[in-house]
Amino acid sequence: MPDTLPLRLDVTNLSRSFGGRKVVDGVSLSVAAGQVTCLLGPSGCGKSTTLRIIAGVDRADAGEVRLDGQTVAGPGVHVPPELRSVGLMFQDFALFPHLTVAENVGFGLRLDRAEKARRVGELLEKVDLGGFGPKHPHELSGGEQQRVALARALAPNPRVMLMDEPFSGLDNRLRDGIRDRTLDLLKEAGTAVLLVTHEPDEAMRMADEIALMRGGRIVQKGAPYNVYNAPVDKAAAAFFSDVNVVRGISRGALTETPFGAFLTPGHADGAEVEIVIRPQHLRIDFDRGGRGPNPTPEDGVPARGTVLRSRYLGRESLVDFAMDFEGAKLTASVPGVFLPKPGTVLWLMIRRDRCFVFGV
Repeated sequence: MPDTLPLRLDVTNLSRSFGGRKVVDGVSLSVAAGQVTCLLGPSGCGKSTTLRIIAGVDRADAGEVRLDGQTVAGPGVHVPPELRSVGLMFQDFALFPHLTVAENVGFGLRLDRAEKARRVGELLEKVDLGGFGPKHPHELSGGEQQRVALARALAPNPRVMLMDEPFSGLDNRLRDGIRDRTLDLLKEAGTAVLLVTHEPDEAMRMADEIALMRGGRIVQKGAPYNVYNAPVDKAAAAFFSDVNVVRGISRGALTETPFGAFLTPGHADGAEVEIVIRPQHLRIDFDRGGRGPNPTPEDGVPARGTVLRSRYLGRESLVDFAMDFEGAKLTASVPGVFLPKPGTVLWLMIRRDRCFVFGV
């Protein structure tokens, strides 16, 4: 995190239990001004509970929350949500149906009438809804309602914006554009953003840092590139994409696979290991096992497989193989259209530098 950016949100060792089950377990994270951190994980892992504790609408059993260095939640401290200077956005937008767009955006602003009108008008222009002030929520599309919710959340100039799956209800055709526009406005305002999502693509698209959560704990934190390319375990790798898993036994720090022996240092003799390969890092060798004139150090040993099925997904084709080596089943991703018939024999190679080795 750059030293020049002031730390807006600092969370230390948050824990929360319900009915004897620990839903949030020792969560710690920090978000600087202008930074977007995505709390990413499957449903039920504790993401939303963490967000509610930070917002002040739920209380932790242990831990602290600090905003701009001020403790707002901790032992003997609980600052009410309305005094935390925190913006909130949820997936249902939570607009008041009986209020106009302008009244929704200005709700809760402690300004005189003229100043409130000026602030509301400015925000509606920023979210490309100038002239929509007199309308009511039911007259708007889902994307327009989302932008009203964003304008309302930005109205009091919050130091921190907490967003709980705010784009999940939008049509796929609208989602990318609205996400990008939202991100631009939040960055422009220098707001620290904590976004909860269960969608890896959304986290990769929006985040400066991803905090991957599982079973109430943060299991990995880092820049999107690092979290994707250096997963802490097989489950972390599989959360971001489909994966192939080749199992084997480590002997003398080597494990035999369809692509030859893999180095597996740090694993005891006889230990079972799993080698994880993403489908895009399998490639078809049309030289039928030849390495070509200039092989690279990353080239694996070619392995023979038989096509089980293939399907076209638009930007790519997926081809499933039964490998000759111990009948391993692997899937390769091929750009464009490639639909070999079942029973076709092909040779595969891998990027060894893109494979991950984990103990079982």
